[in-house]
Parts: sequence; C-alpha cells; structure tokens
Amino acid sequence: MTFSIVARSDDGESWGVAVASRFLAVGSVVPAAVAEVGAIATQAWANVAYKGQALSLLDEGATAPVALQRLLEEDDGREHRQVGLVDSEGGSAGHTGSACLPWAGGRTGDGYAVQGNILAGEEVVVAMEAAWHDVSDPGFTLARRLLAALRAGDDAGGDSRGRQSAALFVVSEGAGYDGRDDVAVDLRVDDHTDPCAELERLLDLNEWYLTPPGDDARVPLTDELRADLEAFARGRGRDSFAAWVGAENLEMRVGDDWVDQQLVDLARTEGAQ
Repeated sequence: MTFSIVARSDDGESWGVAVASRFLAVGSVVPAAVAEVGAIATQAWANVAYKGQALSLLDEGATAPVALQRLLEEDDGREHRQVGLVDSEGGSAGHTGSACLPWAGGRTGDGYAVQGNILAGEEVVVAMEAAWHDVSDPGFTLARRLLAALRAGDDAGGDSRGRQSAALFVVSEGAGYDGRDDVAVDLRVDDHTDPCAELERLLDLNEWYLTPPGDDARVPLTDELRADLEAFARGRGRDSFAAWVGAENLEMRVGDDWVDQQLVDLARTEGAQ
C-alpha cells in the first residue's frame, strides 16, 4: 500500500524518509529518523514499534543489517512486514515479507533503501532508485533528493490503488527551528488528490520559512541597508523591520549582522512599488 525511500546524505550529515501511499496520513505511521543515528520506514502491515526499536539498536551501534535481523527475529508477523533501514554510516538493509501483497519488493545500496508494496510494478522502485542516483544538481539537499525519488515512483505508477497521502521527514544535527532540535523537515500531506505535488509545494514553503540561508546568501547588514529595511517596514505599517520580520514569520532569514539576499530583494522590489 506504500512506496518509500530511506537515505543518508552523501556528506553523512542528514538522514530522512520520503513516503507516499493510498492510505490516510501515511506520515503518522511509516517514517522515523534520529540525527547521527539513522532512519527507518516501516510499512505493509506496518509494525510501528519497529521505529523506536530500530533507532535504539542503531544508537547502540548495530549496523542496519544487524538491526533489521533483530527486528525480524522477534516478530511473528515478519512475513507481513516491509522495512527499509539506513544507519549512521550509510549502511542499508531492506525486507519484504512473503505475505506482502504484490507487487512488493525493494532495492538497497550505499546510503539508501527503496521499497514498496501493492505497487503498479517493479518499475516503481526502479524509477525511484534511478532518480536517487541522478543528482544533476550538486546543490540538492537530502530533502530534495528524497522528494525527487518519490515523485519518480509516483510518475512510474506508484501505489496501484491510487493516491492519498505523502510525507517527508529529514533530520540533521541542529537543523531544527532556531537550531533547537534536529528536525530539518517534517511535512505531511494527509489526504489529497496529488499528495506528492502538494508535498513539493510545502517543501518550497519549508525552505522559505523554516530553513536558514547558506553563508553565500547572507548579505552584511550595513547601516545603509538597515535604514532601507526600516523604511520598508514602516511602509508596511510596522514600527520596525524586526517587527515586520516577526509578523511575517521570517525570523530564520535574518541574523544579528546579516539578512538573506532573497529578503533584501523582496524588500527592495516591494518598496519600489
């Protein structure tokens, strides 16, 4: 009923899961990840206890194959389960039980595991694996790569029953809101006619509102620029630029001595109108 990809970024700093299904709120069931530990997707007749158990085993030093073996040997329902795992070093493992409904299967490689059940065919996981490897843009984040793989699977037929929900979950140390946790992306489309496309729209918003810009996009906050931004904010009915930033939920795009280039461009464009 589900297709997913679990992966670690090539730089070894991020872990995540992308998943879609003809199932309500698939993001509440399938994905889990912990920074510096690993990630898991549990699906088919999902055993949600696998999430905590697997991440605990990985945190204790087990590799993905060893952790998966431990999960399965203690579960009488193993033949109904489908699982993909990636550990802290990028080791991967996958399992598709013999009782999973066809088409069901998966592929694993260095840093990733792709799996699905009740699919249109094997071409779904083949397309997902190919998209994962086709990194035409070296600046792609892990979230973008995962989503590209998910959309490739959807385009190849996806869940044979149709579409309903999708989710994207990515972790990296200190990547959360204001650096207070490790959750870089936690997006869910619970019930939608085209959930993968909607997930992509939400990721665009996540990058704008909740992801700080890289160093190359940070403009030094000079006295002249500060004056321009203060004037822009007053023109929008705010007492200060800081107040405007807070009202627009753009705190992640400014610092004590810098402003995101996109924010500067926005202010100057709108300020000129």
